[in-house]
Amino acid sequence: MTLESDLYAPVKALLEGQGYVVKGEVRGCDVVGVRGDESPVVVELKRSFGLSLVLQGVDRLALSDRVYLAVGKWPKPMNGVRKLCRRLGLGLLVVETGRAEVVLDPAPYQPRQSKQKKGRLLGEHARRVGDPNVGGSTSRVPMMTAYRQEALRCAGLLARNGPMAPKAMRAAADVPNAAKILQQDFYGWFERIERGVYGITPKGKSGLAQFGREDGTT
Repeated sequence: MTLESDLYAPVKALLEGQGYVVKGEVRGCDVVGVRGDESPVVVELKRSFGLSLVLQGVDRLALSDRVYLAVGKWPKPMNGVRKLCRRLGLGLLVVETGRAEVVLDPAPYQPRQSKQKKGRLLGEHARRVGDPNVGGSTSRVPMMTAYRQEALRCAGLLARNGPMAPKAMRAAADVPNAAKILQQDFYGWFERIERGVYGITPKGKSGLAQFGREDGTT
C-alpha cells in the first residue's frame, strides 16, 4: 500500500460484505459505514500505525463507539498495539494484498487489577526508606530499591563490626531479610566466613562508597 487511499477499497468491501452502506470522507472521517439504526462504524486509514492515527481514533469516539484504525502493514510490537487499542476502546484492521482483516473489534475497556502486582507495588513503597530515586531517571542510573537498601544496611554493619551472623544483623539494623540477602548475595557484596557467619567483600565496600548512606538516600 503506497497511499492511504489504497486502503479504502478493501475496507469498504469488508464492511459492505457485512451489510453496511459505506461512504468515504464524511465530515472528516475517512470511512463511514451505516447499517439500519445501529451506531455508525467509523474507520481511520493510515499506511502505518502511529500516534497521529491513535489520536484520530480517540477523537472519533465522540461520534461512535465503533471506531476502527486501519493500517497497511502489521504494526510492531503487535501485542502492545493490541493492548493499547483495547484500552482505548478502538478496533484494529490490517489491509494486506488487497484484503482487510479484523484484528480487534472495539469494546468498552474493563481493566482487571492484579492483586499480586498491586501488593508488590505497595510492599516496595512501604519498605523503601525515604525517597532516594528521582522520577524519570534513565535505566543507566542504578535504582535504589528496598532490597538494595537492606543490602546496604547489611554491608554497613559488616564494614563497621566485622563478620556477623544474620540473626545479630537483623536485631542491629532492622534488616528482616538479612539471611536471604546474605545467602543470595545478588550484588557480590558478601562472603561466608564460616557456617552462619558472613563478612563484606571489596565489592561490598565499593558499593557502600558508591551509594553513600546505608539507606541509599543523599
